[in-house]
Amino acid sequence: MSIVTTLSVLVQDKPGVLARIAGLFARRGFNIESLSVGPTEREDQSRITIVALTEDAQTTEQITKQLNKLVEVIKISELEKGKSVRRELILVKVKTDESNRRDVLAIVEMFRGKVVDVSADTLIIEVTGKYGKVHAFLDMIAPFGIKELVQSGSVALARGGSSITDRSRYDRTPKAKA
Repeated sequence: MSIVTTLSVLVQDKPGVLARIAGLFARRGFNIESLSVGPTEREDQSRITIVALTEDAQTTEQITKQLNKLVEVIKISELEKGKSVRRELILVKVKTDESNRRDVLAIVEMFRGKVVDVSADTLIIEVTGKYGKVHAFLDMIAPFGIKELVQSGSVALARGGSSITDRSRYDRTPKAKA
């Protein structure tokens, strides 16, 4: 049985960091289910959110230790379900016409989605939410005909006042020069 592990990895914003991290997973035979990378509140850092299927807690620990060996990795935090907020985003182009457009719009409203583009025969819809919500929306909209679909990886933050950028003994953030 596999468990879903979500890691938030704070890294130096340098070329090749993502390739090294993805390569580490590939060399170890770990499958990445979802991967999102983006800037943080600091210009010189990026955050990588990785969702991976692991066999057990030992495997997660092994992945974390291997990631920590990479020089560009500043800090790693495992985001536990219930103790973090996670979201995904999809954009889906759906076939519509006069006979079904109202039905599609009703489903969009039910899932608190947004129509971001309209043409004579399609709508592009944006839906943001938890994995289950996003996939429930896709199940409901599929009978109308999905022409195109793009989905982001999960992004997540730990709940509460603490932050991945809070210092710890494992934090390798370069100290500010006086």
